[in-house]
Amino acid sequence: MHWATAPLRAFVIMVIYFVLLGFPLLMTRTRSGAGLELSPEVLLRFLILSIVAGVAAVAAGLWGWLALRFWVEGDDLVVQNGLLRRRVRRIPLSRIQAIDVVRPLVTRVFSLAEVRVELAGGEHSEIAFRYLGRRAAQDLRAELLALAAGLPGHTPEAPERPVYRVPFGTLLAGLMLRLPVIGTFLLFIFSLVFLIAFQEAAMFAVALPALLGLIRAVIAPMVMYANFTVAVSPDGIRLRYGLLETRMQTVPPGRVQAVGVVEPSIWRGLGWARLDVTVAGYAGERQALSSTLLPAAPRAVAVQLVSLVFPGTSVDAVPLLPASARGMTVDRADGAGTDNVIFVARHGWLCRRTDVIAHARAQSVRLTVNPVQRLLKLATVHVDAPPGLVQVAAADRELGEARAIVESTAQRARSARATSGDTTHWATRRTPAS
Repeated sequence: MHWATAPLRAFVIMVIYFVLLGFPLLMTRTRSGAGLELSPEVLLRFLILSIVAGVAAVAAGLWGWLALRFWVEGDDLVVQNGLLRRRVRRIPLSRIQAIDVVRPLVTRVFSLAEVRVELAGGEHSEIAFRYLGRRAAQDLRAELLALAAGLPGHTPEAPERPVYRVPFGTLLAGLMLRLPVIGTFLLFIFSLVFLIAFQEAAMFAVALPALLGLIRAVIAPMVMYANFTVAVSPDGIRLRYGLLETRMQTVPPGRVQAVGVVEPSIWRGLGWARLDVTVAGYAGERQALSSTLLPAAPRAVAVQLVSLVFPGTSVDAVPLLPASARGMTVDRADGAGTDNVIFVARHGWLCRRTDVIAHARAQSVRLTVNPVQRLLKLATVHVDAPPGLVQVAAADRELGEARAIVESTAQRARSARATSGDTTHWATRRTPAS
């Protein structure tokens, strides 16, 4: 790791010490309450404990810096942790699902970056290298992607072609023009007016949660997805975004499992859409942070990006057969359809979703019937991807039709996997003769 990792970790530990213990040491209880009193005894006590905490912070920083080593050996990434008790982990490069270069605000001051390697295998499969120099982090990302593709590690970084940059106005308007956000904003304004007009302090119980909801729904995503840029390159899809914490995310070819085109009711009038994605390897909080492929854009751009994720396809060109008119699903099912590459399902009346999964990425196909559907002789067909935000299901199909969809989709999935082959070393694979 970069040498600045040690002092940076020590600084973070000292900040935590001062907030939790150091500042309270300077406080003295008096008759009128607790107050700041810089007497010699208080300062001496604070100085002694601060020196002890500083030594411990420096030792912890050095320990963390020296404990982590990594190298590439053959087709494996080898990571070694620990000084007294060493733990060596060998990860096949074929398991790499995505590589993120993250630069929190503090590390940007020191020109450092964190490299996060997402692996197939669940919530605890991430490997984080904290911290590398900015140039070294980009070189490591390029080397790992090249090796995973079957190319020499010194292969230069592949050029990219920009697809779309989300304007700030589009991002802000997209976050605000949603029915839940508009409702929360009106509730916040009403509670403030009521509070000021009638001097009713109880309205704080309404205004404060509404304000926190607006911060979470508008301010936080705006800071996270500011300067959002999508580009494509031979080594995958590249996303760059972030205001305080910048992130460069690279998803290698074939790692995207399913895509959802989301069109809230107000957005449909503007012709906008959002792209959600399921990528194997992300789990828990990391999945929520990395599930957006495009936060807000014209629908034509979203459809174009889906065709880049699943080459040779067009979502709008797939004919969708309507669901049964007897269906009583709350989230109204519009229709479902398929071609030789993808399976498409559309549903939703207030917020329309078009979920897309490639046959080669389908892990299973199943049929479910709930009690209401059993009475109506209907069923739902699920085309399962790995756990994630996008789950593809065709609801309220006639029972015979649902069974036929399951059989045909399973057959298409077997054929697609047989022709697509292994997604590892994709750069050296030969395309099967047609």
